[in-house]
Amino acid sequence: MLASKKWIFGLFSILVAATLFLAVRPQKCTSGVCTEHRLDAPPYGIPGAYSVGSRVLRMAEEPNLELPIWYPAVASVGEEKGATHPYQVKLPAVGAVTIATDASYAVPDAPADLAGGPYPLVILSPGFAMSASSYGWLAEHLASYGFVVLAAEHDEEMNPETGLWQGAVKRPQEIQAVFAYVDAQTQLGGTLAGLVDAETVAVLGHSYGGYTALAAAGARLDSAGLVAHCEQAVQETHPAAWLCDMLLPHLPEMAELAGLDALPAELWPGWGDAGVDAVVALAGDAFFFGGAGLAEIEAPVLAIGGTADTDSPFAWSTEPTFDYVSSPRKIRIALDEAEHMIFTNPCASVRWYARPLAGEFCADTSWNRQQAHDLISHFTTAFLLAELKQDKAAAGELAGETAVFPQIDYESAGY
Repeated sequence: MLASKKWIFGLFSILVAATLFLAVRPQKCTSGVCTEHRLDAPPYGIPGAYSVGSRVLRMAEEPNLELPIWYPAVASVGEEKGATHPYQVKLPAVGAVTIATDASYAVPDAPADLAGGPYPLVILSPGFAMSASSYGWLAEHLASYGFVVLAAEHDEEMNPETGLWQGAVKRPQEIQAVFAYVDAQTQLGGTLAGLVDAETVAVLGHSYGGYTALAAAGARLDSAGLVAHCEQAVQETHPAAWLCDMLLPHLPEMAELAGLDALPAELWPGWGDAGVDAVVALAGDAFFFGGAGLAEIEAPVLAIGGTADTDSPFAWSTEPTFDYVSSPRKIRIALDEAEHMIFTNPCASVRWYARPLAGEFCADTSWNRQQAHDLISHFTTAFLLAELKQDKAAAGELAGETAVFPQIDYESAGY
């Protein structure tokens, strides 16, 4: 049954990608900010004062990742801009397939605005088999507020049977390599010198990227906790129990891939970096860590998730993150009835015949995606401004009595 489910999942993904590739009407933006912003967007849901540039870097050493980057730029309204963040899924034997293209207001290869630098760094980890550009809307938004967003283009494809258990080890290791790359490139003469403040860093991720961000902040895998969690999920026939089937049989192989002599009975050695100053987990897969593993995190945490998410269920991701991290300042936001892909780029336009297959890739049952993005960008920006720039006005937006919006449930500690 599980094998057939995986086969159907893979075939469906390919059909969705192929249909949308043929059905999306791409948009171009040639002047100004071409994305539409709602008049009732909250304060930090509106783009900031910086122009934004984008380019793609590449690590010269293993793991040789591509590193898309968005940054404050010297650019004027009216410069040529294009669709620089396509919405992509990496499929086996096909490669990265563009399923939608969203308009962008970043200027490709624009000169960096070093006058205001160096800027705090936000390392972005995408969802499983998703391209970094699929989160371009949020990366651009943060860059417009004076952050540099550097994404890790993880080396993986949409193969849950092997990719999930391997990614659980490889992804945190790749983020460690990104930290080393940043340290080297911010030295005098380096690519990021004068642009990035390597001492002020946040890690942000969606789904498996949220797992990666939590691991980078110090969360540790917990063998006993994961087994107990999965046994309960199987007993309750939880819809997401298939994730456990992709992981538990491979725990010994995961330990070997991690370079361990034996499978730890409980907590694994950590992959965290003491330099992480803040964490943003968007539907982040926290069930890997359990309470004991999550308690290793002390940096401030913002966790956002949708209550209708069946890929990273709220009770497996956002809720335990808030409940168990040791952070003195932490926030949990529930997007009422939101689904898993609400955090990805909005689709430009999908023709009528593709809509049944598009599903949550491009639309959400209970949310206007732009409205959701206004709220996500508002809270993410305010949180990072408060934690990385000590912005008191932004911190004020995080107080419980201030953070009142329709369709969200908000809880915080320390604000």
